[in-house]
Amino acid sequence: TLYSNLSLSLIPPDSNFILANAQVSKAQGFPIVYCSDGFCELTGFSRAEVMQKSCACKFLYGPESSETIILSIDDALDERKDFKEEIMFYKKAASLFWCLLEIVPIKNEKGDVVLFLASFKDITDNKAKNVFGDPPALPEYKVADAKKSKFILLHFSTFKAGWDWLILLATFYVAVTVPYNVCFIGDHDLTRSTTVSDIAVEILFIIDIVFSFRTTYVSKSGQVIFSARLICIHYMTTWFIIDLVAALPFDLLYAFKVSVVSLLIGYPIPPPFSSKHNDGHYVHLLKTVRLLRLLRLLQKMDRYSQHSTVVLTLLMSMFALLAHWMACIWYVIGKKEMEANAYSWDIESPYDPLGEVNGTGLSGPSLRSVYIASLYFTLSSLTSVGFGNVSANTDAEKIFSICTMLIGALMHALVFGNVTAIIQRMYSRWSQYHTRTKDLKDFIRVHHLPQDLKQRMLEYFQTTWSVNNGIDSNEVIQLIKDELRSDITMHLNKEILELSLFASASRGCLRSLSLHIKTTFCAPGEYLLRQGDALQAIFFVCSGSMEVLKDGMVLAILGKGDLIGANMSIDDRVIKTNADVKALTYCDLQCINLSGLYEVLDLYPEYTSRFVQDIQLDLTYNLREGHECHVSDLYRAISKQENATPEAALLVAGDFTAGKLKSILTHFYQHVTCAIRGEKTLHHLYSTHRDAYKALPCPPFGKSGNNSILLIPAYKQKLEQEVPVTRSIRKWSDEVDAKLQDCFTSTDWNMFRYSSDGIEEFTTSVTSIIIKCIDDIVPTVTVRTYPNQKPRITGNIRTELKARAAAFKEWDTNPDAYKKSRYARRRIIKQAKCQYRTKIESYYTGSDARWMWQGLQTIMDYKGKPSRELSSDMNLPDELNTLYGSRGSSPSMSTSLTNYHGPHTATPS
Repeated sequence: TLYSNLSLSLIPPDSNFILANAQVSKAQGFPIVYCSDGFCELTGFSRAEVMQKSCACKFLYGPESSETIILSIDDALDERKDFKEEIMFYKKAASLFWCLLEIVPIKNEKGDVVLFLASFKDITDNKAKNVFGDPPALPEYKVADAKKSKFILLHFSTFKAGWDWLILLATFYVAVTVPYNVCFIGDHDLTRSTTVSDIAVEILFIIDIVFSFRTTYVSKSGQVIFSARLICIHYMTTWFIIDLVAALPFDLLYAFKVSVVSLLIGYPIPPPFSSKHNDGHYVHLLKTVRLLRLLRLLQKMDRYSQHSTVVLTLLMSMFALLAHWMACIWYVIGKKEMEANAYSWDIESPYDPLGEVNGTGLSGPSLRSVYIASLYFTLSSLTSVGFGNVSANTDAEKIFSICTMLIGALMHALVFGNVTAIIQRMYSRWSQYHTRTKDLKDFIRVHHLPQDLKQRMLEYFQTTWSVNNGIDSNEVIQLIKDELRSDITMHLNKEILELSLFASASRGCLRSLSLHIKTTFCAPGEYLLRQGDALQAIFFVCSGSMEVLKDGMVLAILGKGDLIGANMSIDDRVIKTNADVKALTYCDLQCINLSGLYEVLDLYPEYTSRFVQDIQLDLTYNLREGHECHVSDLYRAISKQENATPEAALLVAGDFTAGKLKSILTHFYQHVTCAIRGEKTLHHLYSTHRDAYKALPCPPFGKSGNNSILLIPAYKQKLEQEVPVTRSIRKWSDEVDAKLQDCFTSTDWNMFRYSSDGIEEFTTSVTSIIIKCIDDIVPTVTVRTYPNQKPRITGNIRTELKARAAAFKEWDTNPDAYKKSRYARRRIIKQAKCQYRTKIESYYTGSDARWMWQGLQTIMDYKGKPSRELSSDMNLPDELNTLYGSRGSSPSMSTSLTNYHGPHTATPS
């Protein structure tokens, strides 16, 4: 399905995103049906606090969030279109961060938008770099998430795997050649043909040390470490000493004729011990430390311990390697016996004719034949009692043969016993699996089950077997005593018991509760619960994804760490589910049986009330039937109040843990963000104004377990939010009127008439010269208008206000001055009111309609579109008719200036 594809392939598991339902109405605010762990970690909100809230994420808004972008988000959701923008959000701890928000509508196969995918990227560091440093060529959040250094090797890369196999072969080469060279070659380096390969192996070991300093590793917490410093520290404290000793270049130094022994001990060797042959013999003995590399092989054997073929191969290789080492020791023993009994040893031995090998000139078998004979003896002794053709003659050889046969018996028990056990274990599980499969098929055939049920049963059995390998953990635990069983179940179910829901429970309560927790799973497409079923357990999702469906609509998508159930009631213990719960992927679940839960709550009544209250906060989705009715009733009551008093400030306070008010009233803002008990916010305060209150936690009252809340008003009126406006006005006076009259009188208006081709050009020319005269003569002053400034406020009032403020500061030294300033302020304000009233009344005493309209505008604060004002001269229409009608005549132009202070117009006559 669409949702399963989303949960498995479309969305990266470590990204910060939410999914919202796009099929509901706008009034419900497109509720969130799923949020990732990365989003919860980024914002600080838990999954239960985010689910069913609006997709616009208004709980992340704050004073610095852009209003324009917020409106754009709402428009994008309403129009169901893509959106991508940078915005400032606030975490639950009220810390600010820059976020790259991207909203993508997701369509189904019919082309209808069914979901909104909103991703969140924290770009605070990128913003800081752009402010304080050189801007990067490409934004950081548009590059790959995590980049390692190009000089760091991944321990799981293909190259490292191939290199490990090469080092493994080199280690086996060392384990074979070093004992052979020490025992058979000895001081005769001229006869050794492996010098070049030995030097190559030394170089490989040296290179492997360099690679180990730059190879990632997995920490104890399961995290891949990329830091070069941590990698070096880890390698230096683990395998560095062994690798360094095994990689000492003895052959390379000896090839350049460097005295290795004197180089190691730091002073020259005396002549009797410093010969070339002795030095070569010492080199071979020192090279035996390379066998320590086999310890690295033992470390990696755990990786292949689950693969029977690999285990068998390694065991047989170790058996053959042991036989090789025993053959080398057998040859050394015989050689030392011949040297000790050169003139008195009369026992026939295969080592008699070794003159050629020992440099005596006598004929004898080659080293190859001697090695084969030694290996033949050790293998026959390890695997059986030997055949007698190569036998032990001296006491030392007999003692060695006895040890060889004892080791052979041990290797028989180890190797062949493991082989038998592996085969039996492997076939035992398969036999049990096939037996149960056959029983299941016989049951299906006897009861004539349909094909779909048959397929579901087989898939369930196969998945169950793959999960637990046929082991019933409940059956195994029942064989253990109660006290130990409680400890085991506490460990097995610690993930669900670490929820904040059980934080206040005693250890005895948790131990009793752990006995009622079972493990189950769901295959893709299987229903965990059906609508209308009686809820039998509370489910905790350990892994996988599930969806909550009702009437074909996705209400929520659940993932790891989500709790599914219903709010509890001690009296009403029958709970009917209000939706279907269906698995999208393979899901591992832990469930608490409700009957067992009620038994535990009856045993621990002091925890009952706390559990009933806290479970409402931790539930990701509440499945109780009729749970939505409480929220709907609340929505209808609030809507009724809003319709009755639309202008009133509406405050809604109380305990809304059982219903999420934000999911239905998207235009309300929640102001209580501090913790009430522990880390939980139990009570909310909603209002229609953003930042109306600031909540501060206070100590609880009396013996209450909840903190009290101090609500400080933080809302500012619109007048206080607006900034003062600076504008320019013209200052009229009698002197300015006279100068403007002289300017109009001295102007030759006929010049414009004769030079114009039409009435439009003539009008434009006259208007331009009038505006120019006004700009040149009338002075302009700049005034600052405040949002709450009353029109009657004059400069005298401001002066008196400043004087009163200064007198108030000197109250202690001169109280009479303050009294006088207060009296003067009241007198000036009274005079200003009288003057303003006279001014307004003058607008209606005359017959000037323009001034009357201006008075109404002043009273009503009307701001219309600017328009050209007409003259109040009643002869103007006749003069204009005369002007327009006389096409060939040349009427004279005369100017008249009105007698009032205001805009002046030139009137043609």
